[in-house]
Parts: sequence; C-alpha cells; structure tokens
Amino acid sequence: MKLRPEHECQYDVVSLGEVMLRLDPVDVPFEKARTAKIWHGGGETNVSEGLSYCFGKKSTILTGLVDDGIGRNIENQLREAGVDTTHITWFSTDAKGPFSTDAKGTLMNGINVTYRGKGVIPSKTEYYRAHTAVRELGPGDVDLDKIFVSEGVRWAHTGGIFTLLSPKTAELAVEFMKKAGEQGTLRSFDLNYRSKVEPDKQKAHGINRRIVAETDFLVGNQGDFSDALGYETAAEKGVPFEEWLDAYADMLRVVAKDYQNLKLIGTQLRAPHSADRISWTAVLYDTQADQIHQATLRENIEITDRTGGGDSFASAVIAAIMEGKGYDEAVEWGAAHGILVQETPGDTTMVSKKMVLSEVARAKKGGGVSALR
Repeated sequence: MKLRPEHECQYDVVSLGEVMLRLDPVDVPFEKARTAKIWHGGGETNVSEGLSYCFGKKSTILTGLVDDGIGRNIENQLREAGVDTTHITWFSTDAKGPFSTDAKGTLMNGINVTYRGKGVIPSKTEYYRAHTAVRELGPGDVDLDKIFVSEGVRWAHTGGIFTLLSPKTAELAVEFMKKAGEQGTLRSFDLNYRSKVEPDKQKAHGINRRIVAETDFLVGNQGDFSDALGYETAAEKGVPFEEWLDAYADMLRVVAKDYQNLKLIGTQLRAPHSADRISWTAVLYDTQADQIHQATLRENIEITDRTGGGDSFASAVIAAIMEGKGYDEAVEWGAAHGILVQETPGDTTMVSKKMVLSEVARAKKGGGVSALR
C-alpha cells in the first residue's frame, strides 16, 4: 500500500461522515435516567479522532453541523482530541444562504442516547438523525480539490452509516472516494451496516458496491458483508472458531476476486458473553498474498462500553501502515486499540499509543495487568 509522501500532504487522514452528540446515562436505563454524561461520536469521524489523539497523526473531518450550542459542543470535543475542524460545513440558523436552516430546528444536529448495558441487559442506542444537517451535503458541496489537491491527504476514510443517510450523502461519498483515488490517496471504507439507517438491504447493496469499487482497505465483519454487500459465509453459528475462520476467509477471497482494487480486508471479531464481557480478536486479509493475519485472541475480557471498538481497530491498522509496519503487526495494533477503547466510556479513544503497544505485548505473553504506581 503506497502512501503519498508525508511532506506533500497537510493531513495524514481525512474522514467524511456523520458526527453526533451522545447522551450516556451510564448505569441507569434511559427511561429512568435523570442525569447523563455528554460524549460525541460517529462511525467515520471516530477513525480520524483515533489517529489524531492516540497516534499523533494530522487529521481532519468533513461533516455538516448546525451552528448552535450542540454543534459547537461537538466541535470543541473534536478539537480537544487534536482534530482539525476547519473543514466542517456549518449550517447557520438565519435561513440565509445555501447552508442554512432556521432557529426552530427544521435541521438539527444528530443526537443519540446510548445505555451501555450490564450483564444480561443488552446495550441500547436510540438515534435522532432523520433531519440532520449532514444529510443535506451532496456532490459539489465540499471543496474536494482543496482537500486532496491543494492541501494533500495521505489517507481518506468513510463508512456505511454516512453513505446510507440520504441519496445526497451516497453520491458525495462516491465523489469523495474517486477524488481521493485520482490524487493517489489511499482509501478505506467501513461497511458498518445499521438497519435503523437503511432497512432496505438491497438498496444498501447497490450503494455500497459503488463505494467498495473505489476502496483500498475494506473493513467489515461477517454480518456487514451479508447485510451491506450481499455476501454469505458457509459456516453456521456455533461452529469452532477455526472452522468459521476458514469459511470467512473463503468469503473474503470471493470479495477480493469481485473487487480487484482491494488490497486489504479486515475486521474485528467480538464474541459477547454478556453486555460487559467479551472475547475479542481481529483479522487482516492481504489480497495480493492471499494470506490471513490474525491478532492474539483475548478471551472473556471485561469491558465498559462496546461502542467504538471497530472504528478504533481501523484507526490503529491505518496508523501501523503509516508507520511502515507489516500486516502481522498492524492487526495486533488494531485489536489492542479496539479492546482498550471498549474498556473506557464513550465512542472515541481515551488511550495512548504507549498503552496500545503495551497491550499488544501483554496479550502476546498472556500475562495479567499490573497497577502503575
């Protein structure tokens, strides 16, 4: 995977996607909550934030926000994590100009309410995104020449949540990926299917196939490949892991044959035992070498908040590739970052690169965890 030279580019990574305010009632189901913590997150923008905060990369995002208190709260959280926010498209509330709305909330910033779950009580997320500003961004609304030609970017990322928000966002995602490819920018796409965003799977297939045809690094678990692209694995649920992995690899080979532009396919593998205890690993498939790289398996690990694990896997893999690591090491970085983020609250990373490397070493040795004093 050949990256653009760092000296040619103002940014290491740009992500195109939705970002929402998250209300987290912590350990109380939201129906009975009276207080909540305020976070933010978005399947696509989490990747830029992970690369910025954890790995020290120069990152920016392309999104749309209403210029109100909620929008500026989100912006401030992004800036605190080191993300450049100068490319946000702001929708004013004076009903003037092409990017505007009114003060009564005809367009709004996205909000989700996420209860983490506990034991046998599953986590639950409820979304309010039907009238968000970002849904109104379409082809020509973002100055992609400025981003990819004038400023320069080494890596571009988007995902299956953003592409299915509206017909406009689907076309913008295609434009984004094509423009990135024209300039030699590597491109990743996380299938990240959500039935609450687009319940019509056939429609999702048609849109996502156009994006995958413009992708270098594709991220998706078994369910994503089925729901978002229409590919099935031969293995049934409950079979031994080795049998499942063989069937999954066979499916990946079919995907790679159909999309010969793909250089790398990866996913995190989560086996939930309860809402707060999982087994966790990850794989990367090198399409050219026809080789599967698997991370160290972590079994029966207690977690705090399962959201953001997949986005954090992707960001760490990208960071490792940027730093010249092989795929065998990149998958370990991805798995380590993914599990660490699930052991902290919120969607976005709160850990350092040093912690990621320490977790890689700990998992390989099979050791416990010592207190730092």
